[in-house]
Order: sequence, then structure tokens, then C-alpha cells
Amino acid sequence: MPFKINISEKTGKTFHLEIEGEELVGKELHNKIQGKDISPDLVGYEFEITGASDKAGFTSMKNVEGVGLKKVLLTYGKGMKKKPRLEGKKKRSQNRPKGLRLRKTVRGKIISPAITQINLKILKQGNKKLAEVFPEQCKGKEVEVKEEVKEETKETPKEETKEIEKKEEKKSTEK
Repeated sequence: MPFKINISEKTGKTFHLEIEGEELVGKELHNKIQGKDISPDLVGYEFEITGASDKAGFTSMKNVEGVGLKKVLLTYGKGMKKKPRLEGKKKRSQNRPKGLRLRKTVRGKIISPAITQINLKILKQGNKKLAEVFPEQCKGKEVEVKEEVKEETKETPKEETKEIEKKEEKKSTEK
């Protein structure tokens, strides 16, 4: 089963990748992995596994041992949705009681073939930037356009711009 991998940068940009291999099976949450284990384009990178979820959406938690599903008693946080606050000036205690805990299903911290999505964080940058590795996911068009504009301004000498201005002045005086 393919893994959908999300690699996040500190800038907030996330790059998506799908791999078919079994290299990540058996790793745990918050383990460090090398970029070459994921893809040959990511040589030199070092990642940390920050999270994972299976096809049903059950999240992996670092304090749950094993690979299977377990029902855990949770307070609000990871694996729990926060209830929306009620409108008006009602107190929080009327919205949800203080200390409320619910039993929720979560997955263990070890990556198994049942996991479909894995989230990674960059610890060490490689030789290439991720924008170069994944150009189709990046807004590289804006960067290329800026470079082309710089090249055009360098290539046009001042004499040509003066000639263009003179032609425009002649057209305006003729009218």
C-alpha cells in the first residue's frame, strides 16, 4: 500500500509525495529517518516523523504502544475535536464541563502497512532545496518570471530606451 508523505518546512510550505516501498514500516513516531530512504532525490536530508494516520483517519499517538487500534481515555487535544463555543455570554462550564474526558480510538506509535499518511519535519537540509525537488508543487513560475525581468533589464542598454522614448514623443506630437 502506498504511503502519502507530507514534508513540512519551517516556512509553512508542505510538499506531498507518494512512495510505494516498505522502508518506513517498523519506524516509530519522533524517530529520525534519512531522506535517501524515502527518495533518491532527497539525499542529505534528515527528517523526523511527527505524525501518522490510517485510511479511516485514526491518528497515531506517541504514548500508545504497538501498531493496532486502541481505545484511550483522552482530554481535549490530539485526536479530539474541540466543541464550538456557544453564542452569547454563556460560561465555558455550560459549553463543556471542566475535566471532561472521552474514550476515543487511536492507533499505536509504530508505522505499519495500515498507515496511509505520514507527516515529516525537516531536521537537516540537503544539497537541493525542496522547491527544486518538487517544482510542480511550488509556485516556481513567480520566481522564474522575476529572474526573466531582471535579465531583460540588464540586456536593454540605455541607448535603446532613449530611442523608444523619442519615438513615443514623436507619436504624441503628431497627434
